[in-house]
Amino acid sequence: MHWIDWTVMITVLVGIIAYGMWKTRSVDNVKSYLMGDRELGWWTIGLSVMATQASAITFLSTPGQAYDDGMRFVQFYYGLPIAMAIIAIFVLPIYYKLNVYTAYEFLEQRFDLKTRTLAAMLFLFSRGMAAGFTIAAPSIVLASIMGWNLQWTIIITGAVVTIYTVFGGTKAVSVTQQQQMTVILIGLAVTAFIIVAKFPSEVSLWDGVGVAREMGKMDTLDTKWDLSNRYNIWSGLIASTFLFLSYFGTDQSQVQRYLSGRSLKESRMGLIFNGIIKIPMQWFVLFTGVMVFLFFQFTESPVHYNKANLLALESAPAYQPKLDDLKQQHKAIFEEKEAEVLHLVQVMKQDDAAATASSKEKVIALNKQEIAVRGGVDTLVQQYAKENNRVMESNDKDYIFITFVVNYLPKGMIGLLLAVIFCAAMSSFASELNALATTTVVDIYRRSMVKEATDSHYLSISKWMTLGWGAVVIFFASITLLFENLIQAVNIVGSLLYGTILGIFVAAFAMKWIRGTAVFIAAIIGEAVVLATYFLDKMDGKEDLGFIWLNPIGCFVVMGAAAVLQAMLGRKEVN
Repeated sequence: MHWIDWTVMITVLVGIIAYGMWKTRSVDNVKSYLMGDRELGWWTIGLSVMATQASAITFLSTPGQAYDDGMRFVQFYYGLPIAMAIIAIFVLPIYYKLNVYTAYEFLEQRFDLKTRTLAAMLFLFSRGMAAGFTIAAPSIVLASIMGWNLQWTIIITGAVVTIYTVFGGTKAVSVTQQQQMTVILIGLAVTAFIIVAKFPSEVSLWDGVGVAREMGKMDTLDTKWDLSNRYNIWSGLIASTFLFLSYFGTDQSQVQRYLSGRSLKESRMGLIFNGIIKIPMQWFVLFTGVMVFLFFQFTESPVHYNKANLLALESAPAYQPKLDDLKQQHKAIFEEKEAEVLHLVQVMKQDDAAATASSKEKVIALNKQEIAVRGGVDTLVQQYAKENNRVMESNDKDYIFITFVVNYLPKGMIGLLLAVIFCAAMSSFASELNALATTTVVDIYRRSMVKEATDSHYLSISKWMTLGWGAVVIFFASITLLFENLIQAVNIVGSLLYGTILGIFVAAFAMKWIRGTAVFIAAIIGEAVVLATYFLDKMDGKEDLGFIWLNPIGCFVVMGAAAVLQAMLGRKEVN
């Protein structure tokens, strides 16, 4: 990487961290450390909530998702505004009225200590795993593409975030996220502009969009009812709503962001802002991925985007001839497809429907041939890994965007985009780390271990817990293995637990006759059903039920089981 890129990247990152530490230099009590003195405005809350969700995985993996599957993934977010409205209207007022530090404090007031502790433990487990993905995913991709040492990339990224989160607590997280989100949005906008500028002179942005539409890359609305389809209007409006209700309404990494607002009104406005802006932002990230796809219709792409995998195959005498043959096939297909795509642009401009339809069929057929060749490389990677007893990720979708950034962006922009990726990783990880420490201190340590201590003691413990969780997550990230597409991996982990947690909270808010013991047992049953459903569905090697539907399943099982158990125990059961 050129020194200019190193300078840009380091300047942006150091500047943001220094600003956050300077703004939080006066934090000296546990309330300020964990809640930020509740002085944040709606703008900061909205950006903080958005930055917490938009991890580095979003900006590495989502463009690759669009490159492979088009814009369909945006449907995943259609339930977000619904969830934001429900939380802003019904949930936020209760949290503010009770003046809680964590969402799980409410559960003890409504049910009992064991239910509060169970929900807190489920959160700690799920968010601890997700935090590992948050820093491991970008580190693995960047280490592969940039040639950096993987372990040191993980350790340095995790350690830097841990240090400034230990220093300033939740306020440091929020004020740095505002700057980080600004860098992210600017970086993406400039990148999209550069991609379009690199199109052939005879191909405009509108021409490119037309080609993408003809190839099925611009579809954002699939109305077919299909439970196996992860991304359609029904999974987006129904199943995703449950996921977002749980994530934004019960996950402490998000709850802590909007409970830091200076008033209920500011927090509500911050949530609504996120609900309005998130879908256009996600659409733009996906659209950038489609633009990368179009760029590689006019510029020959690698036959496989994971550079480390290619180097391994090229150094193996038994695999190099096979790889060379696939590269030659890939080159021939690209040359034919490039000519046909340019022809498609020409006949589209002429409004020649028959010629457009004919050219479209040829382009789609050539694209399928290219996918088959890429699949051949994936097979070689799998065979090589098995033969050499190595762990290698054959799916290269997560490497597409960073490959474009490193190889085709001008000097300075590479550093800015790497800063974007690190900013996203840092903002998400800092929120998760802060929430893990807060939940551990408030819901476990202060509630069940050391109940009466000084404020300075809890402040010290909060910092030590932040440091401890940072070390745990860095260790987990160092040993974790990625599966599927990164953005899907994170959502799968969440979907395995969020439905159960949401069921507990829905029972607390809406089922006034339910008591603690009933909902506690129901939560265990609900989680067992979710896990059994997921793993049984995977046994035949295909997915008959999209993972996102695990969220309403878990929620409804907990609610139904709690109602039945409460009827058996009697309404006068004492918690």
